[in-house]
Amino acid sequence: MSSETYAAVRQTAVWCYRGGSISTEPRINDRIRVPEVRLVGPSGEQVGIVPLAKALELAQEYDLDLVEVAASARPPVCKLMDYGKFKYESAMKAREARKNQAHTVIKEMKLRPKIDPHDYDTKKGHVVRFLKQGDKVKITIMFRGREQSRPELGYRLLQRLASDVEDLGFVESNPKQDGRNMIMVLGPHKKKTEAMAEAREAQAARKAEAKANPGRSQNAADGEIAEGEIAEGEIAEGEIAEGETFEAETAEAPAEASAEA
Repeated sequence: MSSETYAAVRQTAVWCYRGGSISTEPRINDRIRVPEVRLVGPSGEQVGIVPLAKALELAQEYDLDLVEVAASARPPVCKLMDYGKFKYESAMKAREARKNQAHTVIKEMKLRPKIDPHDYDTKKGHVVRFLKQGDKVKITIMFRGREQSRPELGYRLLQRLASDVEDLGFVESNPKQDGRNMIMVLGPHKKKTEAMAEAREAQAARKAEAKANPGRSQNAADGEIAEGEIAEGEIAEGEIAEGETFEAETAEAPAEASAEA
């Protein structure tokens, strides 16, 4: 290793030790410090090994950048391209990749052994929504007091819930006792990526429908009365109009007076 190379490596190491970072971006144009490069044209054609000055001249002629795409090759491989456009497309691809990433999420739903039927339906609705989204659901049955001596109540409740949502999920972890609680884990049949794709398609369909029928919601708000709704001024069946009771009382009064006479 020459003294100049050793000094450059030592300076870089000291700078990194002090908190700096080595850039991961490729070298472009005048930052390339080699006598010759293997040049690739704008359309991917192989130009061959050319001097660096000639490569920079071609880049200026095409109004493009000379970008080092393979620094470890001998000589380094460089390509003529629009570096700003290349960075933008790379950032968009990375953003799309992050958007399509699926993170496994475990939701939790807590129930009591003697849950009310209405509360059970509400809790089951949440479980259905979680499974449709591609998430796992941890079902916890909480026992209190003397309920701890009746674990079969919780077991039957978990089996009932698993049976009600079997079209959307399966029992990933069978019911087991954990202190005062009984736990079961449900897994979705659909993968998270599939659920996300379906949700995006449904959202796009709703947007397209709203764009195709822009006045639909406005017409509904302009005076359409829903079925079973009472219009202003109408009297629902069984209701008494304002003043009706008073008229009935005044009509009975002369009859009572004549009877007394």
